[in-house]
Amino acid sequence: MKLGAVALGCLCLLAVVSAEVLFEEKFDAGWDKRWQKSSWKESDGSAGKFTWTAGKWYGDEEADKGIQTGPDSKYFALYSELKKAYTNEDKELIVQFSAKHEQDLDCGGGYIKLLPASSGKKMKDFGGETPYSVMFGPDICGYSTRKTHVILTYDGKNHLVKKDIKAETDQLTHVYTLRLMPNNTYEVYVDLKQVESGSLYDDFDMLAPKTIKDPKATKPEDWDERKLFCTLHILYCPCCCCLQDPKATKPEDWDEREKIADPEDKKPDGWDDIPATIVDPDAKKPEDWSDEDDGEWEAPTIPNPEYKGEWKPKMIDNPAYKGIWVAPDIDNPEYKHDDKLYLQKDIKYVGFELWQVKSGTIFDNILVTNSLEEAKKFAEDTWGKTKDGEKEMHDKIKEEKKKEEDAKKTDDDAKKGGDDDDDEYDTEDGDDKKEAPKATLEDKAEDEDEKDEL
Repeated sequence: MKLGAVALGCLCLLAVVSAEVLFEEKFDAGWDKRWQKSSWKESDGSAGKFTWTAGKWYGDEEADKGIQTGPDSKYFALYSELKKAYTNEDKELIVQFSAKHEQDLDCGGGYIKLLPASSGKKMKDFGGETPYSVMFGPDICGYSTRKTHVILTYDGKNHLVKKDIKAETDQLTHVYTLRLMPNNTYEVYVDLKQVESGSLYDDFDMLAPKTIKDPKATKPEDWDERKLFCTLHILYCPCCCCLQDPKATKPEDWDEREKIADPEDKKPDGWDDIPATIVDPDAKKPEDWSDEDDGEWEAPTIPNPEYKGEWKPKMIDNPAYKGIWVAPDIDNPEYKHDDKLYLQKDIKYVGFELWQVKSGTIFDNILVTNSLEEAKKFAEDTWGKTKDGEKEMHDKIKEEKKKEEDAKKTDDDAKKGGDDDDDEYDTEDGDDKKEAPKATLEDKAEDEDEKDEL
């Protein structure tokens, strides 16, 4: 029993010892000595800058200081270095940071990037084209784009997660955590709550597909898969044909028709003798009609109630129908399995490279580590201790602002109502009043009566 407890204690100690903090930034005093501003976009005047501030609401003004983007409609690029280059082979990689869209962001990025040592010579001009390893965090633009990006670089290409991971869009601070694991799975946390997870094989298109449609397959000649819907769909939507292998050919005998005309069904005798329209039997020649002036009168026609339309044979199930033909799958010769999709080599830099139409996002409390427990503890010791105070201050400011707006509206309405009650003909209050009329309509009428009497 004691031996088991000792062994368990050793394992826990080993887990703690093996945890490694590769990068930590709380943006306290001296942060600007640890971060370098990129020269990207400076030459054309479209580069913004970061300001050290806790913002308009916070739980602890000093502890909550981060870097805030500004002014509007600018590009922002800033970076710092890890203690040492990190390769996560057989280890986890966790990147975590907080973002507060204090400006109520309507369009702009809020993500962070991890970059490899190979990008070192390009970091001076760190920008949108600089090769990176991981891009992670919220991106918002209108109502169509409100997601948390997870982009991993594999074989020189950037691959975006296929799942739609929601991003927080309020004006409070939120913590974003990405975890990559050696078993080729990933997890995404927001405010320390898991919001997504999955397989790198299933949720990213890093590898070529395992199977493809056989380009040499041909459809049997007797296969008929024609259906009314499919015919119309292909007619009006030719783009669907791009999903078919251009090299695959349908065999001539392939019958895809689900329904066919009944060969036994025959058109009834006299069907075509019934006209579509007939002369209106109730029509009468107008009395004022002149054949000499108006021409010979002809009664109008009306739809023939006996007319049954164009004859078509009834449709029956096609005995030769074989379904929609699809070329069989074969192994893709381009597919190569890789059991290390998670691997990111020589991560050396951390940076923000953003475009924001409406600036004001505050970034804080960045951590790069190989331990999820370390990341959780860091978040609890920073964001966790001040988030309630921040929300309380935020709500109080919003409430006071609403009261001011309501009071102003009430005051404006009162002034407007008071103006309406004033005597518009009171000439004693100033020259801005209308001059009172000298006589009313009744007085004028009485004067007219007197004139009549005279």
